[in-house]
Amino acid sequence: VHFVESGGGLVQAGGSLRLSCEASGFDFKEYAIGWFRQAPGKTREGVSCYSARYGSTSYADSVKGRFTISRDGAKNTVFLQMDSLKPEDSGVYYCAGPGPRGCTDVAPQDYEYDYWGQGIQVTVSS
Repeated sequence: VHFVESGGGLVQAGGSLRLSCEASGFDFKEYAIGWFRQAPGKTREGVSCYSARYGSTSYADSVKGRFTISRDGAKNTVFLQMDSLKPEDSGVYYCAGPGPRGCTDVAPQDYEYDYWGQGIQVTVSS
């Protein structure tokens, strides 16, 4: 299983970034892919989940209405569109999978995901 993450960087508060995660090595159509993040000194937290099998998504409460997860099935790629960014969104973002078959109503839980990307830095300046 392998992930290639891209799209991070430095942006001012209120700005946008689009993260990409190209996945290989597992059945993308059957299992969820999740986005997680970790800020310095904090534990890793789930941000968003995408399940192609059920067409379901989920988001952490802190990002609902600002972040959108989507998929390009032809390329086995999941995107995380991040709008109205805040300084507290800063951290290293990871994609992970395979997760469960579907996404629940809450943010993804890291113990449900088997493999992780290398992570990509997102910095939001105030």
